[in-house]
Amino acid sequence: MSIILETKSLTKHYGKLIAVNALDMTIKKGEVFGVLGPNGSGKTTTLGMILGVTHPKSGSFNWFEGKHGNNTRTKVGAIIESPIFYPYMTALDNLKIVAKIKKQDYSDIERVLRLVELWDRRKSPFKTFSLGMKQRLAIAAALVGNPEALILDEPTNGLDPQGIAEIRNLIKKISGEGVTIILASHLLDEVQKVCTHVMIMQKGNKLAAGRVDEILSDKHLLELKADDMGVLKQVLSEIPMVENIKEDRDKLIAEIKADSNAEDLNKILSKKGIYLSHLLAKEKSLEKFFLEITNKNHD
Repeated sequence: MSIILETKSLTKHYGKLIAVNALDMTIKKGEVFGVLGPNGSGKTTTLGMILGVTHPKSGSFNWFEGKHGNNTRTKVGAIIESPIFYPYMTALDNLKIVAKIKKQDYSDIERVLRLVELWDRRKSPFKTFSLGMKQRLAIAAALVGNPEALILDEPTNGLDPQGIAEIRNLIKKISGEGVTIILASHLLDEVQKVCTHVMIMQKGNKLAAGRVDEILSDKHLLELKADDMGVLKQVLSEIPMVENIKEDRDKLIAEIKADSNAEDLNKILSKKGIYLSHLLAKEKSLEKFFLEITNKNHD
């Protein structure tokens, strides 16, 4: 799989503040790569550097393995700040201006408006759009020219639940068409639901990176219930594969080692005379992993 973007020891200082510290990052074609971290973690600074908006103090980055030379920028669409459109102009006319700036033919406008489901509103003034529609138009603008990669900085910021769902579905649709997406967000749920890969940042440092499903599979969570919950909890506490137990209403949540599974635990409990009335494998949340790793690295 070809490499879309690679950074090596990418570093940015603002006076004594280290905004990004020796960042190594590799993003491959087809990934939806989430850059996750709280405000001030270095996400936007990182995006600014890879887009050439701000210059690194040291280190380097390389788009598309250098295949496009100095014309890389035409292959990357981006939304870093709030999009600026003319409020009294229609969506169609606003995108015509975008196409002119990008030196692209108008023929691509219909494609991107249909993709973001705004073709039926193409003749409506921008000022009549909801916040979610404005964000979708911004994504359409970034997609004019059919870029190979799309960069989105906090794409659901300020949106209501319906708008958030629309943007998430749109990201999945764009990714399905082969566009590599780099998404910066402080929202764990957003990254977990749309990203294939994630990099967690804190205070300019990369704390972890990898496939979302692999990061979340370090530990398995099992939801259990039996006739005698007290005995179940006691027996679970004596089984080596069980690393943690907590109560959740009328059930127990057991965290078991990565090389164990629900079937193994059920067999052990059966041999000890405990027969479960409920056993469910629960997906570990990115929120839990994020809190674990950031707390470990908290000053």
